[in-house]
Amino acid sequence: MTDPISTKPYLLRALYEWCVDNGYTPYIAVLVDRNTRVPMEYVRNGEIVLNIGPLATNKLKLGNEYIEFAARFGGVAREVVIPVSRVAAIYARDNGQGMSFPVERESEAAESAAEVSPSSEQPAEPATAEPGNPPAPPAGGGKPTLRVVK
Repeated sequence: MTDPISTKPYLLRALYEWCVDNGYTPYIAVLVDRNTRVPMEYVRNGEIVLNIGPLATNKLKLGNEYIEFAARFGGVAREVVIPVSRVAAIYARDNGQGMSFPVERESEAAESAAEVSPSSEQPAEPATAEPGNPPAPPAGGGKPTLRVVK
């Protein structure tokens, strides 16, 4: 018997729908790794926060393995592909309500893998360019403020 599919993609879709149905703007916080395709110039400290609302994205697909969409960054259309496993949170930008998820940082994953089996390969570090004004999570220590959605 195979392992069941994670509940995470289902929760992401449900909270996305809840945000849209209530007129809120859904944002996701993502820990970027080598499998995450996002505009690297907007990544800060290995993280990026993205508006995934219907007005900000085109062809949004919230799949079980990946979140995929096209969006404009600085007026330039870009394709974005995010492994669901790298999503740290989804929340309504308007009121901070949403949900966070545990995500192991790439360096932590590499350290635990190195403890089990040493490797000469080091994970690629994401670029940390300073863009103009990327979307930011609500105030509160740089992390999204989340409340339980009932």
